[in-house]
Amino acid sequence: MLENEDLLLALLNSAPVIDGVPTDALEGAEGRALALRWGGTGTDRESAQLADVRRLLQAVVRGGGAGPVDELAAVLEGAVQVPRVTPAGVRWELRAPDDEKLAVRAVLAWSGVAEELPGRLRACANDECNLFLVDHSRPGTAKWCSMAVCGNRMKARAHASRAAR
Repeated sequence: MLENEDLLLALLNSAPVIDGVPTDALEGAEGRALALRWGGTGTDRESAQLADVRRLLQAVVRGGGAGPVDELAAVLEGAVQVPRVTPAGVRWELRAPDDEKLAVRAVLAWSGVAEELPGRLRACANDECNLFLVDHSRPGTAKWCSMAVCGNRMKARAHASRAAR
């Protein structure tokens, strides 16, 4: 589960806003490195597909409706998981074209996280942030990607707003 969650967050959070400027970690050498780190091919085609899947997953997590879900279903079209018995148990082998495998894995990771931790995958509550989190807190009330960054900013703004009244 942790690997799925890590892959999903790596993809969802690959377009951070840094000092007010949107960035894209799927472009160029940085994008190739990210794909290779997760077992991808690092090709331009793969990077483009990952960017599309990122956009769709971000929309779904933010409550974007059926449109993005239908497009995610198309990403899985033709992909197959085949069981392989090993001394450690059954392992599932993903069969898809090499340039599409990482995008398929990301969609499967999203599905796994959504199923195992329902309602815990969410966008950061800071409107100026473009990051996502999986809430592992006991009450399930985490709001920010980082308490040290967004949490402190939002709390400071709320305090300043109350103090100004």
